[in-house]
Amino acid sequence: MTASSCTPPWRGRAARRGDDVSWRAFRRGRKGRLHPGVASPAGARQASGMLRAWAVLLGFQLVGELVARLLQWPVPGPVLGMLLLLAALELRLPRDEPLVTVSSGLLSHLSLLFVPAGVGVMLHAARLAAEWQALVAAVLVSTVAAIGVTGWIADRLLRRHAGTEEAPS
Repeated sequence: MTASSCTPPWRGRAARRGDDVSWRAFRRGRKGRLHPGVASPAGARQASGMLRAWAVLLGFQLVGELVARLLQWPVPGPVLGMLLLLAALELRLPRDEPLVTVSSGLLSHLSLLFVPAGVGVMLHAARLAAEWQALVAAVLVSTVAAIGVTGWIADRLLRRHAGTEEAPS
């Protein structure tokens, strides 16, 4: 009977080959892998950095929710949380490299976040059918206003950048 046949099947192929897959062996640089997704201590550090980044994002969302409820502001808590995160990033409080990784992953799956909103729209289809004129008017007015304000701000910024803006009188 060989050593590989005595190895329990849950230890995996590396253990049956005789590779040491413990943390100690891994930290000493011996052959073996801890997990297919964690190929090195650097991979483990990256994974823990991503977990910390998730905790930072969720923590700011929680703080925003608490502020919105305590002060009874009509602003959603996650919006306040993102504003607080923006302020913290401007002050360079959290490290932003792991946050970039996590937020890029979230943005790549952003379309999934619209599924609950679409389901909500379908639940209120009768009400939407009854008030479609007001909804169309609101969408048109807000679109025109957004385009106008964006154009005005872009014009002001381009003038300021070119140095052709007159002094206020």
